[in-house]
Amino acid sequence: MLLAVDAGNTNVVFAVHDGTEWRGRWRIRTDAERTSDEYAVWLLALLQHSGLRPSDITRSVIGTVVPAALYNLRRLSREWFDCEPLVARASLDWGFEIRVDAPHEVGADRLLNALAAHQSYGGPLIVIDFGTATTFDVVGLDGAYLGGVIAPGINLSIEALHRAAARLPRIGIGRPQSVVGRNTVAAMQSGIYWGYVGLIEGIVARIRAEQDERAARKLKVIATGGLAPLFAEGTTVIETTDQDTTLDGLRLLALRNPAPIFTRTVRRDDP
Repeated sequence: MLLAVDAGNTNVVFAVHDGTEWRGRWRIRTDAERTSDEYAVWLLALLQHSGLRPSDITRSVIGTVVPAALYNLRRLSREWFDCEPLVARASLDWGFEIRVDAPHEVGADRLLNALAAHQSYGGPLIVIDFGTATTFDVVGLDGAYLGGVIAPGINLSIEALHRAAARLPRIGIGRPQSVVGRNTVAAMQSGIYWGYVGLIEGIVARIRAEQDERAARKLKVIATGGLAPLFAEGTTVIETTDQDTTLDGLRLLALRNPAPIFTRTVRRDDP
């Protein structure tokens, strides 16, 4: 079975795929100081709860936008699952061209989204990922990664509004009943929700305008991330939501690339 690890700025998602389906998904807050043993105590209990054993894991793949977290995630794979993880980076075989000025600067999550979305929906397309940042990634008809847009994430905007304005409370995100709010919280919720709907529609329209007429007509828009369904309710621009896009990208990347060679290191407590 494959252990896929998607380490983002806010959460690390662990998932196990048995070759046919995902057997489980679990998330933990991202903490670059968390040790491999701390990950193991948490993850092994969840695996056991799902009827899985560490020996069931035969491969692992890691995608991370938090370089400081990679060391301990690698150690987790090596010490607790006896396998060398495949780490998502631009130099691997993605099956498509990365047509940007500096491919090594593109976040692994964005390439993984492009890989999975094109596999599932074809191209050309835009993948919108509602994460710590809200990203828009453009994929060509042939699957090539063409670049994209990075905007502040919804939760970042909410936190910034609360911190910068002394009298504004911290709010939760939801679709307001009306655009005009009759109290402070409703007004803030409207500004965040409809502001981001306007951002989505405006950026998608501008991306379409930069494509040739044929590509613009065929351009699909796919959304992923925890808030994707909420924002898909507020606009017809988003055609499909897919919560597993990044994880599927990790799975597909592992299928395309050989497993790194693993050399077991003897731990000091080994007999």
